[in-house]
Amino acid sequence: MAKRAVKWLIIASFTIGITTAAWAQDSDLGISLYRLACGVCHGIDGKGNGPLSEQLKVPPADLTVLAKKNNGVFPVSSVYETIDGRKMIAAHGTREMPIWGAYNRDELLDPYYDPEAMVRTRILTIIDYLNRIQEK
Repeated sequence: MAKRAVKWLIIASFTIGITTAAWAQDSDLGISLYRLACGVCHGIDGKGNGPLSEQLKVPPADLTVLAKKNNGVFPVSSVYETIDGRKMIAAHGTREMPIWGAYNRDELLDPYYDPEAMVRTRILTIIDYLNRIQEK
């Protein structure tokens, strides 16, 4: 199991590296994806103060202290499992509806489009961004 996880982390790191290099000049894809998927509740700065945070029964977590709460180590696996739905967070609701579908129809028409790889890349890109905004 550990070998398989390491293999996927290497592939994901490579994919993120290529994606990051391609987007680095114009924009930060991690910020864009985070704002689109997480920012409404967790806030643009990740501190749990998004526009909808006051309307929620459970306050959103401060995502800038994940490493601090884990003895200074950013918990990549735990964050990944939270985002992809394996780790249940009551405030995130049920996992019956997928939230990581294609952004546009052209992706679905492309015979080389791998939706699983795209989802993993998007999640890892958000994780990379979250790692960069951790409090020191």
